[in-house]
Order: sequence, then structure tokens, then C-alpha cells
Amino acid sequence: MPNYRVGRVSQEIQREVNDILQKRVRDPRVQGITITDVEVTGDLQQATVYYSTLKDDEETSKETQIGLDKAKGLIRKELGSRLTIHKTPELFFERDQSVAYGNHIDALLNQIKNDE
Repeated sequence: MPNYRVGRVSQEIQREVNDILQKRVRDPRVQGITITDVEVTGDLQQATVYYSTLKDDEETSKETQIGLDKAKGLIRKELGSRLTIHKTPELFFERDQSVAYGNHIDALLNQIKNDE
């Protein structure tokens, strides 16, 4: 029997973390972040939040990760008050590499098109 609850909780976490980042977190390092995906463990104890930014340079990526790590407590506290689950999952933030990979593939396709 499939467990639909994990999927529903991950979607709810994604929606709420996006809202919290836009409205509650005032750190300029985390402005312009888009939450792309959330993976929750089967026991709902840990959640990995994948994010992407508009800027792709390494300096911005490090600053954004530091800002998210600093805001993790506030985000988890707000998430706990908004969700109706027994225990708020521990949050881990990771940069989503699929956006950069997609840009790389697009650049390769454009290069092939220009070579022809």
C-alpha cells in the first residue's frame, strides 16, 4: 500500500518554506531563492529542501547557504506552528543542481545548432 502522506507533507513543507522565506526571513543573503523540491524521510523526521538562485557564481552560493543555515531555526519554528504534524522535521538545505545541469544542456544544444 503506497504511503501518500509523505508526498502531501513534502508539498506542504515546500509551500510553507517558500512563504516563510518571502515574508518572515529578512536576511538579504536568502532573497531571490526558489524552493524547487522537498524530500521527506518515511518517518517524517528529516526533510531535505532543494533550492535554486538566480545567480550561479560560487560566492553567492556560499553566502546563500550560510544565510539559510542561520535562518534554519526560525524556518523550523514557523513551520512547526503552521503544520499539523506531531513533530516538525529537521531541515537540511541543499542547492538544486538540476537547474545548472539544464542550462549546461541548453548551451550544448545551442552550440550544436550554431555549428551546423
